[in-house]
Amino acid sequence: MDFAGWDMPINYGSQIEEHNQVRAAAGVFDVSHMTVVDVGGTEAMQFLQFLLANDVAKLVEIGHALYSAMLNHDGGVVDDLIVYRMNFGYRTVINCATREKDLNWMADTSAGFDVIIEEKPDLAILAVHGPEAIEKVCSVLPKYADKILQLRNFRGTDLGDFFVARTGYTGEKGLELILPGNGATLLWDKLLAAGVKPAGLGARDTLRLEAGMNLYGHDMDESISPIAANMEKTIAWEPANRDFIGKSAAWAAKKSQAEGELPSLVGLVLEQRGVLRRGQTIFTDKGEGIITSGTFSPTLKHSIALARIPVNSEHCQVDMRGQLIPVRIVKPNFVRFGKNIFD
Repeated sequence: MDFAGWDMPINYGSQIEEHNQVRAAAGVFDVSHMTVVDVGGTEAMQFLQFLLANDVAKLVEIGHALYSAMLNHDGGVVDDLIVYRMNFGYRTVINCATREKDLNWMADTSAGFDVIIEEKPDLAILAVHGPEAIEKVCSVLPKYADKILQLRNFRGTDLGDFFVARTGYTGEKGLELILPGNGATLLWDKLLAAGVKPAGLGARDTLRLEAGMNLYGHDMDESISPIAANMEKTIAWEPANRDFIGKSAAWAAKKSQAEGELPSLVGLVLEQRGVLRRGQTIFTDKGEGIITSGTFSPTLKHSIALARIPVNSEHCQVDMRGQLIPVRIVKPNFVRFGKNIFD
């Protein structure tokens, strides 16, 4: 299918098998459509502290990573991203569907800072995930196995032309490998020869939803506060004297939610027949809401969803073809390392 100008595979064979392969062994996703943007210059840290809701000052060592959002002045989410501390400054990985908007926003907001913002379109990204993922990558990159095995979560390291990090979008152990595009095909072939199976966008979506991970354009966008998208953990309120774009609006949203006026993003579980889908209306004891992401969970064997509903709702039903079906409200994450975590 076309995805923001890229030809992307929904699946290579069976989407369910690809999903289960990642949960049980190891799968590889070609996510080279993601946009790598490097930020350097003498004021790179100060700029990113202003641009991002999370605080890059937390990234003390080279290779450390954090998840954050870029907010607009009204406190809506321009995009969500990963930022890594690098020896030249910082590396960000942003969504491809928001590429042009993001690059323009970064350029506009960098006025007055001594920074160099450089897109790296020559770089590819392969994400290898699953309980056997690290072992498989080490088998095809034996020269770097010791360094890869030493990586902790949200840590990365330079390996010659490669940058390898323990980050991902599946709720499984795994690695993301950023490398020159002209070397990606060879690495892909080596991974497949080692028993790693290719996986497409379909499995990527079911895996991320099971892990309770937001999808930009579904669970948050420029009109949605991170407070209403279960993203407050990505906001660094301290130190109090750090200003960032959208801070006052995000703080106002936090207060509004505490007063019951702003909805929250929750998880929904439907354990009877039927599939929860994006856009379905939710009726709760506090009012109406809407499903932002929903699907059948191959791991749990029933349907799950993320939904934005009135805060502090206790009971809820979903409108499925005119019939109100009870659903259970849970924390907005469902599976980690192949196990149910919401019971």
